[in-house]
Amino acid sequence: MNVRDLQVIEREDGVGAETSASHAGKTQLDRRDFFKVLGGGLLVCLTPMPSWTQESGRGFGGHELPTDISAWLHIDADGHVKVFTGKVEVGQNIRTSLAQAVAEELRVPFDSITMIMGDTDLVPWDMGTFGSRTTPTMAPQLRNMAVAGRELLVEMAAERWNTDASKLIAASGKVTTPDGSKSLTYGELTRGEALVKSVAGDPPFTPAAEWKIAGTPVPKANGRDFVTGKHQFPSDIVRPEMMFGAVLRPEGYNATQQSLDASAAEKMPGVKVVRDGDFTGVVANDAFGAQQALAAIQAKWNVPDQPSNQGLFEYLKSNPEGQAGRPDHIVGSVAEALAGADVQLEAQYTVEYIAHAPLEPRAAVAEWNNGKLTVWTGTQRPFGVRDELMQAFQLSPDKVRVIHPDMGSGYGGKHTGEAAIEAARLAKAAGKPVKVVWSRQEEFTWAYFRPAGLIEIKAGARHDGTLLSWEHHNYNSGPAAIGTPYDVANQLIQYHASKSPLRQGSYRGLAATANHFARESHMDAMAHAARMDPVAFRLKNISNPRLKAVLQSAADKFGWANAKSTPERGFGIACGTDKGGFVATCAEVEVEPATKKVKIRRVVEAWESGAIVNPDGLRNQMQGAIVQAIGGALFERILFGNGRIQNPLFSKYRVPRFTDTPQVEIVLLDRKDLPSAGAGETGLVGLAPAVGNAIFAATGIRLRSMPMTPDNNIIRS
Repeated sequence: MNVRDLQVIEREDGVGAETSASHAGKTQLDRRDFFKVLGGGLLVCLTPMPSWTQESGRGFGGHELPTDISAWLHIDADGHVKVFTGKVEVGQNIRTSLAQAVAEELRVPFDSITMIMGDTDLVPWDMGTFGSRTTPTMAPQLRNMAVAGRELLVEMAAERWNTDASKLIAASGKVTTPDGSKSLTYGELTRGEALVKSVAGDPPFTPAAEWKIAGTPVPKANGRDFVTGKHQFPSDIVRPEMMFGAVLRPEGYNATQQSLDASAAEKMPGVKVVRDGDFTGVVANDAFGAQQALAAIQAKWNVPDQPSNQGLFEYLKSNPEGQAGRPDHIVGSVAEALAGADVQLEAQYTVEYIAHAPLEPRAAVAEWNNGKLTVWTGTQRPFGVRDELMQAFQLSPDKVRVIHPDMGSGYGGKHTGEAAIEAARLAKAAGKPVKVVWSRQEEFTWAYFRPAGLIEIKAGARHDGTLLSWEHHNYNSGPAAIGTPYDVANQLIQYHASKSPLRQGSYRGLAATANHFARESHMDAMAHAARMDPVAFRLKNISNPRLKAVLQSAADKFGWANAKSTPERGFGIACGTDKGGFVATCAEVEVEPATKKVKIRRVVEAWESGAIVNPDGLRNQMQGAIVQAIGGALFERILFGNGRIQNPLFSKYRVPRFTDTPQVEIVLLDRKDLPSAGAGETGLVGLAPAVGNAIFAATGIRLRSMPMTPDNNIIRS
């Protein structure tokens, strides 16, 4: 295998350099061996960077930044550049935007870069891809590395020519003298050499105003492979002699097994039944055979009584997790300020559990080779899944490798490695590679959900619209974006953890969607109570110029000043901020007079998150966020009772369809004077309150529960 083999395989299928028939020896390829294979070239290492350059939040097992290096690149002898990162591509297009950042600083063509992502044997440890952190944290790391590499290449050229390095020009993958009489490509400079340079500090970046590759609408890396079907997703991976696995599931949550008879399955040709404590699974020569064998197993379960949707929000409020602490944020006296307010409003808002419903459910292929476990799986946390596998099988880090092929979306729902562990258990028992792909029903039932929540708000204002008091309590759904961006002298804001009756976890935007829905619905209600225009009311209480800018931009593009609601057509607006992004959303809804069905006709969204790295990619993120948010706003919800999910299929769980899609207009504010922030999540948060406010403007009915129209019309809701 040569360097070109590694490049081509990675670029064609995204699985890493591990897809040829002779893979058996290659699964043992670690970083040191990988660079031996690469041979000549330039390897640039960065000394450890501050902990803030990685993710904030939970430590996921106490991992910290690696002590050797925090990012690196390799320049081949032919000038091709490989960039290594623990971040993963899940549809958000960071394979493109990160490559743009490196190409910009290294001064190479975009097409000369290959991103090696999410392979735990080849890339530095990383907490995971979530929280809109790739652009503000990983991109600067890679830019640092690229600047250091460029400077070293210039120094190498200066030494060869015995000239002043500061006079040389690095551009288009080569170093040139000012008069153009001499030039050396990066490949010519690195050929036959393997150099390492450690770099400390923060070298200067190219200002956004001078970007030539970053800041432009570069098409999606490997985009053709996706539209032609050439790309291999996790569920497409095939290994030599691979078998197919399926796992026996209980009839409900917290069930205990009363009896199990697997004799019929054990008699089926080519089938192996695997039992390991409470775990029961099967392997067969094909997926259909595995499902037939699973169906042949006779099991009886006892499922205890458990909570349901009915009374859910009272349950969340009355079942705290741990002891209540002090408010997360308190200033002034909300009680005194509220008592003296001219306008007072108190209300409750609720959000139901919803599913991630990724296009590709959980999938994994596991292979054991000489005591080492290699797993191909779709996950937002390859190193987290590696840790889970290490714990499950009592293995050391060098004995587990997780490879992430670019997967079919996650939306925060693929932080855990259930399918990987199941495939590994079955593969170990079978003595062959095993693929496990969850069914849609399994994905709906056994994955975790976006948390449900109850939010209570009390607020007070003067007649002129000045906010005086704001009290916000969130039960269970989470603290993300719980703080108000409005200027309020007296605030009490608190998140209350609850005992959830369902497994819950991360979801795109976390609780920012719920908290914005409640806050922006309440702000709209306050504006109407004060007899003020909703935009004017908000602007009166905003001092943040970035939030003001997106609000005014959205209103102007929408034509808010001339938007007059009628009983059949309503107009609403909402705004907010989270994770360094600022958003304002305007919605136009149509209400059918006879049935009271709601149709979203038009959405205008203004967005600002600093300097824009790829305008097309950013616009796509906003459009996708709006469409996804329609589901949670209007009809998505998990129905459950007595430990069972009652709508675990797309035929029973409605997600947005083409017919639900409104006219969408995106306004991007490019702040080249500000660092780039992430944009993967916060684009969702304005849609639901804007739509709810538009429904109120048309009908006078204030809907305070998400989804707002689960039964397809306002009256039944």
